[in-house]
Amino acid sequence: MNPPATAARSADLNRRRFLRNLGVCLALPALESLVPRRLAAATAAAEPLAATTATGAPLRTAFIYFPNGAIPGAWLPTGEGKTFELNRTMQPLANVKQQLQVFGGLADDSAIAYTDGGGDHARANATFLSGVRIKKTPGADFHAGISADQVMAQSVGLLTPFRSLELSCDPIQNVGSCDTGYACVYQHNLSWSSATTPVTPEVNPRLLFERLFGAGSRAERQQNQLARQQRQRSVLDFVLTDSRNLAREISGRDREKLDEYFASVRDIEQRIQQAEKSRSSRPQPDADAPAGIPETVTAYARLMFDMLHLAFQTDSTRVATFMVGGEGSDRNYPEIGVTDGHHEMSHHQNKADKIEKVTKIDGWYATQLAYFLEKMEATKDLDGNSLLHNSQIVYGSGCSDGNRHTHVDLPVILAGGGGGTLTPGRYVQQPNVPLTNLYLSMMDRIGVKGIERFGDSTGRLANI
Repeated sequence: MNPPATAARSADLNRRRFLRNLGVCLALPALESLVPRRLAAATAAAEPLAATTATGAPLRTAFIYFPNGAIPGAWLPTGEGKTFELNRTMQPLANVKQQLQVFGGLADDSAIAYTDGGGDHARANATFLSGVRIKKTPGADFHAGISADQVMAQSVGLLTPFRSLELSCDPIQNVGSCDTGYACVYQHNLSWSSATTPVTPEVNPRLLFERLFGAGSRAERQQNQLARQQRQRSVLDFVLTDSRNLAREISGRDREKLDEYFASVRDIEQRIQQAEKSRSSRPQPDADAPAGIPETVTAYARLMFDMLHLAFQTDSTRVATFMVGGEGSDRNYPEIGVTDGHHEMSHHQNKADKIEKVTKIDGWYATQLAYFLEKMEATKDLDGNSLLHNSQIVYGSGCSDGNRHTHVDLPVILAGGGGGTLTPGRYVQQPNVPLTNLYLSMMDRIGVKGIERFGDSTGRLANI
């Protein structure tokens, strides 16, 4: 049981962490004015809690996935260590280069050691966060392994309203057979809470928004959403009085921070509303796509990234996965002049025109990552550092060369400072070790105890 003083401080912070009213539960960003000085001093002097940095700020962890590997010649940096230079694909990340560790030599051993034929896309996706060989049985019978994010969520998830968040920009298919006899569930889920329980990601921006800012059960949130739509009201309208009262209690700097946060919430809400109106007005709307999905994939990805950013900013969760594209995705990208399917182009057979198209797609994914990381870098945390400094964010794919379906020397970036425990701004060649070694080291940083092996790991990744 918490000591009385600690319990009182926690209760005080909890009361001020949310604005609640009539089906709305608006989580607030960290505000300096609401942290008692005695708590700040105690935090600085004490040993950090699980999932916090040395300064007591939350440590966020995210795993962001892109499909079908990358063109190695355009992905791999030049130089080494801190003198590395970004290659073409990673040029969009130039503004956050000093917050990146680009890795070479990481492998997905669980996807490599197979003698049962094709299915590399299913293996790449399902083993990326688990490091466990998946069972090749089509249909409803499947067997994978608990994923790294869920191990972390079991340890720190009780500290936040949501144990973890799982997002995707791809339609979900969890029944039937997809990739060469593998159950579809493997390609459509990154996160697994057990070997037989995938954690299905949210693909609908409206439902994600209501989950973050609504109150009650899913049915109650839907009812409250309909009521707001009929009355043409924003979630912010329902907490207006409380937000004005709060503004009188906090500093000028915190008021600016709060105003920016409210503006972000309202902007996201309006973009979802616009997407819903746009899709409903089309002559033949896509029946498989939820109404709140924007018309362009760029707008879609950025809307989801913006909500992930708010979830981290408000400490609504400290663990998340985002499958921007599922493995084997054959989506096209007319916004960048690529109307051919991604998967089809990834089997380029060394044809220059196809390599060029895939390189453009790889760059598109890097651009969306840059959008998110720059936003994290620009947002100040409670301790004065950026959200990105207080994060550890993996970006990568379970395939390395999509043309050959290889799973060695994976394209993997670790972004963020880990609250001061990571050494970003480098290109690091690792000695051909399992990707899960990195996850063990990340687990240590958020206080996961008692795990010496995870999946196919052989130890911890020391040079990060």
